[in-house]
Amino acid sequence: MSGGPDSVGLLLLALDAGLAVTVHHVDHHLRATSGSDARFVEELGASLGVAVVVHDVEVTPGPNLEARARAHRRGVLPPGTMTGHTMDDLAETVLLNLLRGAGVDGLSPMVEDPTKPLRAVRRHDLHALVTARGIAARHDETNDSPAYWRNRVRHELVPLANNIAGRDVVPIIARQADLVYDERRWLDELAALDGRALDEVDCRELRAWPRARLRRWLRERLADGDEAHPPSAAEVERAIRVVEGDVTAVELSGGRRLSRRHQFLRLG
Repeated sequence: MSGGPDSVGLLLLALDAGLAVTVHHVDHHLRATSGSDARFVEELGASLGVAVVVHDVEVTPGPNLEARARAHRRGVLPPGTMTGHTMDDLAETVLLNLLRGAGVDGLSPMVEDPTKPLRAVRRHDLHALVTARGIAARHDETNDSPAYWRNRVRHELVPLANNIAGRDVVPIIARQADLVYDERRWLDELAALDGRALDEVDCRELRAWPRARLRRWLRERLADGDEAHPPSAAEVERAIRVVEGDVTAVELSGGRRLSRRHQFLRLG
């Protein structure tokens, strides 16, 4: 819970639903007002009879600030922590991922994610609930800065898309995410049907597969680390070049190397 209206709204709805709630607030110490945000969360929790845990993390200014702050936040929050992302956040994430060059996973975020219980709720409805309860939620001034892509998507791109389409595009994008997710699950099932490991399939067979099947199969088997982070789209494309014989080896994340020897793949 940041103290903003989205997370405050999530807290109110969780309490209305009769859930046993513990609030977690992460102070990144990136803004002069971050300390007052933490105090607001603690005071609100006390007034509602809810336990509050404040996590202090240090995020140094620099490149990829949002991504690094998100990684720090995820590192201290308990697994399964719910967040107040709305349908509007879902639509913005789809557009951001599209601008960055995403595959089907990036175009279907948050769908069937139990940590995002408000993904079918509109942001303005959630804010109206908080206002109706007489709570003055905190405002993060960085959400107004055009220095961040998400803010420009929210304040410029989505309103422009609404104007071009002559209607609210957020529900349309959210519905498309649901449809893409269905296709994504089907691809996952196809990839899972072949239980062979990366080094057990002849590259001559792999080259005969439809590209979508090969891409999904490689993506699953090149996941990195204990949490099985999937490879980027660029890494998968580099892996396909090894399969097709364009190169004999490529570098992957985590200091790994994918190579081909006698028509079989090796990951080291």
